[in-house]
Amino acid sequence: MTIKHKILLNYIKDLSVEIPNPESLIAARESVSKYSLKLDVTSKFLKNKTIEAYTKLTYENKINKKKIYLEMDYASVVRIEEEKPTPEEIKKFILCDLQIQIHPQIQKTFEEILKLSGLPGLELKEKIDFNKLYNEKKIKKNFS
Repeated sequence: MTIKHKILLNYIKDLSVEIPNPESLIAARESVSKYSLKLDVTSKFLKNKTIEAYTKLTYENKINKKKIYLEMDYASVVRIEEEKPTPEEIKKFILCDLQIQIHPQIQKTFEEILKLSGLPGLELKEKIDFNKLYNEKKIKKNFS
């Protein structure tokens, strides 16, 4: 069961595109399969049952010295409309349910930034299973 909520706004909070020189961009186009996508989700409680959730996507190649770096912090401001959800329900909502809802827009935005940054035709084909990631973090926490 997901928490009743209303997304008040979504926006790009921070964006970093680092392409040091043309050679780096050419090398990135040739070695795009060596780049990996990292996802990180954090949040901050605001007033009046409002939460700001941050979804950070980082696209980088840690192997090649001639590399480019792309990072986008996408923020979502959400008002919780339920009376008193438990802390665990809120955690699941932020890490899983909200991410499932907003991820298609985040992915579309990030792919457009990649395209405008000189990486046309690059699509993030990896399907992220947020339920699985949430459950894995929950298991790690229990055994840590």
